Amino acid sequence: MEASRKVIITCAVTGSVHTPTMSPYLPITPTEIVDGAVGAAEAGASVIHLHARDPDTGKPSPDPRLFMDFLPRIKQQTDAVMNITTGGGLGMTLEERLAAAHVAKPELCSLNMGSMNFVLSQAASKFSTWKYDWEKPYLENTTKSIVSNTFEQIERIIVEVGQAYGTKFEFECYDVSHLYALAHFLDRKLLTPPLFVQTIFGILGGIGPDPEDMMHMRRTADRLFGKDYLWSILAAGRHQMGLCTMGAIMGGNVRVGLEDSLYAGKGALAKSNAEQVAKIRRILAELSLDVATPAEARDLLKLKGGNEVGF
Repeated sequence: MEASRKVIITCAVTGSVHTPTMSPYLPITPTEIVDGAVGAAEAGASVIHLHARDPDTGKPSPDPRLFMDFLPRIKQQTDAVMNITTGGGLGMTLEERLAAAHVAKPELCSLNMGSMNFVLSQAASKFSTWKYDWEKPYLENTTKSIVSNTFEQIERIIVEVGQAYGTKFEFECYDVSHLYALAHFLDRKLLTPPLFVQTIFGILGGIGPDPEDMMHMRRTADRLFGKDYLWSILAAGRHQMGLCTMGAIMGGNVRVGLEDSLYAGKGALAKSNAEQVAKIRRILAELSLDVATPAEARDLLKLKGGNEVGF
């Protein structure tokens, strides 16, 4: 473990997985998303990963007008890197998923590296009443749908967003095959290192949350990318803090936030994104690891800079 190494903390503020019934603290409106993002940045996150939601229903939305309601306001209050989703939400078309990125032209976007089952139906059985009618079917329908990220779609995102705007990517890899897909696009010289590789554990349809699963993903990424990548760890639900801690010890960066887990500890809902960021920052401090500032994150990831975006 390198004593001088800087750990990038990413915070995913709201996402498109959890629904409003699951937690009263899930940011829904643009103002709530601003507050969540700014609080996370103040707690130590240097990268903020952002989705939008319909402010009236809490349903994930691709509407770029919603993104542009909160992106400039976050930028006014923090110098954190803003990372815009291109995964969007379940059932969105590729054009819908890219709409906000075309307007925002951000420094960083997420990019899922393969089509997959993404099953959330188990969450539907935990609630008998719902705040909104859309929530239960949204979750239950994940057993009969697939998240589409074909090679054609991935290449379009790389070309239409990455090459067009100088945007870099957080490559979201839910399984070993996604690492090989990423290596394919790197071999074709459609991508320029360093790669920001986010390995994701514990989603039903992707690789599991066992520590050996994480070791396997790390070994595979090391073999495929060598020194051409920065590794980051995202673990769903109760696995969040444990695997992030293990990954940080192994030389990785970390991602937390209410997109990935609604909890701050066993049985305790996190009251904010900042609470999770502060917790992982305390853990990193106990491990004698330093947290990267936004400027240091930009340098590590070779980003274009906050003045080169569209908001």
